[in-house]
Amino acid sequence: MSSLTESVQFTTVALKEWIEKEANTSLIPVQAQAKKLLDETSQAIAALNEVCESLLENSNKEIEKRNMKLYNRARALNKLANLFIDRLAKLSMPEQITYDTLRKYNSESQKTLLVTEVDIKNWFPRISPFFIMDRRKFLTVYDKTKQTFLSLNEFVNKEYVKIKTLQETLLMIGELQGLENKFTGMQVEIENIKNERVPVEAKIAELEQKTGELKTAGPIDQLNFVTCEIETLNNDLKTTLRHLQKPFIKMQALATSGGGGGITPDELRLINLYLDTPFEALVIEETGCPTLKRVLEKLQIMLKEDKLKLKPDKARKAEQSLTEILDKSLLNDPQEKSKTLSTQKDQLLTSTRMDEIKQNISMFEDQTEQLKARKASIEAHETIKKREHQDLQSDLSNRKRAIERNIAEAFTKTIKIT
Repeated sequence: MSSLTESVQFTTVALKEWIEKEANTSLIPVQAQAKKLLDETSQAIAALNEVCESLLENSNKEIEKRNMKLYNRARALNKLANLFIDRLAKLSMPEQITYDTLRKYNSESQKTLLVTEVDIKNWFPRISPFFIMDRRKFLTVYDKTKQTFLSLNEFVNKEYVKIKTLQETLLMIGELQGLENKFTGMQVEIENIKNERVPVEAKIAELEQKTGELKTAGPIDQLNFVTCEIETLNNDLKTTLRHLQKPFIKMQALATSGGGGGITPDELRLINLYLDTPFEALVIEETGCPTLKRVLEKLQIMLKEDKLKLKPDKARKAEQSLTEILDKSLLNDPQEKSKTLSTQKDQLLTSTRMDEIKQNISMFEDQTEQLKARKASIEAHETIKKREHQDLQSDLSNRKRAIERNIAEAFTKTIKIT
């Protein structure tokens, strides 16, 4: 077996070629030595079987003599010899020489010899002092047989195991090459998935940009501005009418419970609107807010008659708000602005351009959602493949280290698989 101590880098292809060459060089002499040792064990078993036949023959002769002094010992030796012969007959030489067949044959043979040795220790003293020459001859052959199998065992465990390591390593390299091909294919597959994902992401970005532009320019931008103005105006109106909130609520309660006040159903609905969205109330009111003024005049009478049972401070603030609205036309400008904003909003909402933009936005958003779903599917596939790629990379690394260790043990050679 070659003993190479230098550190060398190998690809799996180059390493396989080197090991095959090394294995062929090493295998021939090792196989020859294995064959030689097997022949020796065969001869040893044959010699042991022959000496057992001799024990059997000599014990039979003494049995036939019916010498009572030797009879029982002869029968014991006869039985023992038959037992030895039967055991030896069960041992079969391997048809092919491999590490596993040699190890199995040697293991079975050593078990047979071990059991035989136990019988020798138990029975030979009982046969003594008779058949002394037969027993000595048997023990001499038996000891040589044991030594032969010890030599075979040492050879299998120290020399032939290296061939086994070579054979296993060759198999491991073949598997490694298959995994490397799979690894390369997986890299290509991941790159293809990326090439599928990138244009989808670009299209999503393009559609989102178009959607954003439509939402922040033209009629929609104007609509957003008008909507914001309406919201601001509505909040301002709530602030202006804040001191009328409590009186309005009490007027509602009084009207719905039959407490009088002369509030009509239409006026009651309008009070509700002024409480919730005063902007909408001003829009539907005629110019000058005649309905609101009628309600406020009735409220003024209720306050004077203290029908609403307000606290003095709340009643004072309510009367002040009534004066500003009725006498100073406080809501004239807000009403005009409300009607203008409402008209602008309606015109924007009903414009042909707005319909077109809404359709485009809806179409772009639908396309974006479809592409995002496709992107999510691609990314999920990509994540799975990347995880498989990482696992395979780890497996490749572990297999390479195992092969490097095998070669270090078999050849005392430090290598690195690239």
